[in-house]
Amino acid sequence: MNHTILHLPDGGVTFEAFCTAPYCGEDSGPHDNQEASQDWCLRHTGRTGHDVFRRVVTDHARVTRDE
Repeated sequence: MNHTILHLPDGGVTFEAFCTAPYCGEDSGPHDNQEASQDWCLRHTGRTGHDVFRRVVTDHARVTRDE
Protein backbone atom coordinates (compact mmCIF):
# COMPACT_ATOMS: atom_id res chain seq x y z
CA MET A 1 0.00 0.00 0.00
CA ASN A 2 1.41 3.37 -1.04
CA HIS A 3 0.48 6.69 0.51
CA THR A 4 0.92 10.34 -0.40
CA ILE A 5 1.44 13.22 2.04
CA LEU A 6 0.56 16.78 1.02
CA HIS A 7 0.32 20.19 2.67
CA LEU A 8 -3.21 20.85 3.95
CA PRO A 9 -3.97 24.49 3.00
CA ASP A 10 -6.89 24.76 5.44
CA GLY A 11 -4.50 24.00 8.31
CA GLY A 12 -2.45 27.13 7.68
CA VAL A 13 1.22 27.77 8.35
CA THR A 14 2.75 29.06 11.59
CA PHE A 15 6.05 30.97 11.85
CA GLU A 16 8.08 31.22 15.08
CA ALA A 17 11.56 32.40 16.03
CA PHE A 18 13.59 31.44 19.10
CA CYS A 19 16.59 33.35 20.40
CA THR A 20 19.56 31.00 20.75
CA ALA A 21 21.66 33.23 23.01
CA PRO A 22 22.68 31.39 26.18
CA TYR A 23 20.18 31.80 29.01
CA CYS A 24 17.84 34.00 26.97
CA GLY A 25 14.91 31.73 26.24
CA GLU A 26 12.79 34.41 24.54
CA ASP A 27 10.72 33.64 21.46
CA SER A 28 8.42 35.40 19.06
CA GLY A 29 5.42 33.20 19.74
CA PRO A 30 3.45 31.74 16.84
CA HIS A 31 2.44 34.04 13.98
CA ASP A 32 0.39 33.51 10.84
CA ASN A 33 2.88 35.42 8.71
CA GLN A 34 6.65 35.30 8.42
CA GLU A 35 7.10 39.06 8.65
CA ALA A 36 5.76 39.20 12.21
CA SER A 37 8.30 36.69 13.52
CA GLN A 38 11.10 38.41 11.57
CA ASP A 39 10.10 41.79 13.00
CA TRP A 40 10.31 40.28 16.48
CA CYS A 41 13.89 39.11 15.72
CA LEU A 42 14.88 42.59 14.59
CA ARG A 43 13.40 44.22 17.70
CA HIS A 44 14.96 41.59 19.98
CA THR A 45 18.40 42.16 18.43
CA GLY A 46 18.03 45.92 18.82
CA ARG A 47 17.05 45.52 22.46
CA THR A 48 19.50 42.79 23.51
CA GLY A 49 22.26 42.51 20.90
CA HIS A 50 21.39 38.81 20.45
CA ASP A 51 21.75 38.02 16.78
CA VAL A 52 21.21 34.29 16.18
CA PHE A 53 17.75 32.72 16.03
CA ARG A 54 16.20 29.34 15.32
CA ARG A 55 13.26 29.73 12.96
CA VAL A 56 10.46 27.18 12.83
CA VAL A 57 7.79 26.90 10.16
CA THR A 58 4.93 24.54 10.95
CA ASP A 59 2.29 23.34 8.55
CA HIS A 60 -0.38 20.66 8.52
CA ALA A 61 -0.35 17.70 6.18
CA ARG A 62 -2.81 15.03 5.14
CA VAL A 63 -1.86 11.46 4.27
CA THR A 64 -4.03 9.68 1.72
CA ARG A 65 -3.89 6.15 0.43
CA ASP A 66 -2.98 5.91 -3.25
CA GLU A 67 -5.70 4.23 -5.29
